Amino acid sequence: MVKILVDSASDIDLEEAEKLGISLLPMEVRFGDEEFLDGVNLSHKKFFEKLVESVELPKTSQINEFRFEESFRKLTENGDEVVAIVISSKLSGTYNCAKKASEAFAGKVEVVDSLNACIGERILIQYALRLAKDGKMSAKEIAKELDDKKGKIQVLALLDTLKYLKKGGRISSVVAFAGELLSIKPVVAVVKGEVKLVGKAMGSKKGNNLLMQLVEKCGGIDFDVPYALGYSGLSDEYLKKYLKDSEILWKDKTENVPSYMIGSTIGTHVGPGAIAVAFFAK
Repeated sequence: MVKILVDSASDIDLEEAEKLGISLLPMEVRFGDEEFLDGVNLSHKKFFEKLVESVELPKTSQINEFRFEESFRKLTENGDEVVAIVISSKLSGTYNCAKKASEAFAGKVEVVDSLNACIGERILIQYALRLAKDGKMSAKEIAKELDDKKGKIQVLALLDTLKYLKKGGRISSVVAFAGELLSIKPVVAVVKGEVKLVGKAMGSKKGNNLLMQLVEKCGGIDFDVPYALGYSGLSDEYLKKYLKDSEILWKDKTENVPSYMIGSTIGTHVGPGAIAVAFFAK
C-alpha cells in the first residue's frame, strides 16, 4: 500500500487530512511568544484573526529532518510505501529536510517537490490520491507521474492589499503607499516554484478581468484533473464576485468549483482579501 504524507503548506488541516486518509505534518507558526501548529491548534480562521491584530508578521518554521524521519518510520513499519508531497524548495527548506530523512528508507519513501504551495500544492495532492486509489502503482511510479505532471500546474492570485508584502520586505513603503492610493491590485503567479508579480490592475473589477485573461493565456483549464479556487481572510465575498465575473471559464464545463480558505504559509504574505485559482493547464 502507498500512503500519502503532506505538509500544512498545502492548507490541508488535520481534520481534512483524516477524512482524506493521508498523514499531515504541520508547520510551526509563531506570533511573538505564542507558538502554534498550523492546521492543528491554529485554524485558518484563527490565523487571520491574529494576523489582522498583529503589528509584526508571524514566523513560519520549516519541518525539520527529525520530524520527517519519525513520520516515515511510523508509516513504513508495516511494509507500506510513502509518497511525501511538500512545499516548493524555492520557498522553504522543508523539501531538503524531507529528502535527507528519506535516505534512511531507500525504496520505501519518495519525496516530491511540489514547486508550489497553498491550492497549487493541494491539487497535486488530490491528483496523487487519484493515482494511489486503486493500489496498482508503486510509490516510485506515483512520484514520477507527479514530477511529470506538476509543471502543468498554474497558480494565479489577485491581492487586495500591498500592506503585507510591504511588512514582509517584499516591496518598498513608497511602492505600497502609491499602490494603495491608486487602488492597484497586483496579480501574482507561482513560476518555477517562486512567487512572481505578473500584472497590475486598477480596482478589483479590472483585477478579476486580468486574472481571467491570464487563465486563458495559460491555455485554459483541464477539467479532467483537480482544480481549485482559494480565498484569504474571514470572508469569501471577493471569491463570489470573481466567480460571477469569470463565469465564462466554468459555465457548462463543471457543476462545482471547489474553493478553500488559504492558510498561514501564503496568507502571511498576501494578507486578507486575496483570491487565487489553481489548475492544470491543457
